[in-house]
Amino acid sequence: MKHLTILVFLFLILTSCNKGLSFENETFEKESAIPCKSDCPKITIDVPIAKNTPIVKDSINKKVFAVIKEIVYFGEDPSKANDYKTLAESFITSYEEMHKKFPSETFGWEGKIKGDVVFNSDQILNIKIDHYTFTGGAHGYQGFRSLLFNPKTGKTIFSDQLFKNEKEFKAFAEKEFRTKYNIPTKANINATGLMFENDKFQLPQNIFYTDEGLLLYYNSYEAASYADGPKELLFPYDKVNKFLKYQ
Repeated sequence: MKHLTILVFLFLILTSCNKGLSFENETFEKESAIPCKSDCPKITIDVPIAKNTPIVKDSINKKVFAVIKEIVYFGEDPSKANDYKTLAESFITSYEEMHKKFPSETFGWEGKIKGDVVFNSDQILNIKIDHYTFTGGAHGYQGFRSLLFNPKTGKTIFSDQLFKNEKEFKAFAEKEFRTKYNIPTKANINATGLMFENDKFQLPQNIFYTDEGLLLYYNSYEAASYADGPKELLFPYDKVNKFLKYQ
């Protein structure tokens, strides 16, 4: 009986150990109670929630929430929004407060946040946040955010930590960028109407690991005007692995 108890205990330990990091998407929605005929203000947050491994999942979940909060929250006291339900409510509350002040000028507020795990290897985990918000004006804003993590520790991996030599990769990327967007080698990087700060090529704020390769993604306004839209470069891994620390 004693041996059986020990075997059951060991089995439970092994089973627990096999439950590695996993994700389940959860959805949070909120719609304004103010009567409307069309374009009723609404927000939807569909986000991957890390499960199992406590320390790792907590680190990842906190970072994902912080980024989505940065995109969505419009209130004066950010500390009040500490979960997705409250965050969705704060977006609608901000609309309703604005509507009371300017009833004829506020309409159609909208928020759509969709998060997905787009890459997961032994070395790197990539969560993509696809976001769209409209809070008045000529148009809303849509963009992508790339969140990179060490899947073993849950710690954030920043873009400048991806490369063995960032300067070498940047030079390589600029050459490829100029080729794709027909910018002469000796011309200023903004010669064809781009908007790089100080007229110098920069790597994007968001770099994605995808099944097809490494994606450099420039959101609208990052390298070009809203009218020109986002810019991107996709490199097959066999072309850039020599630059990468994580694969």
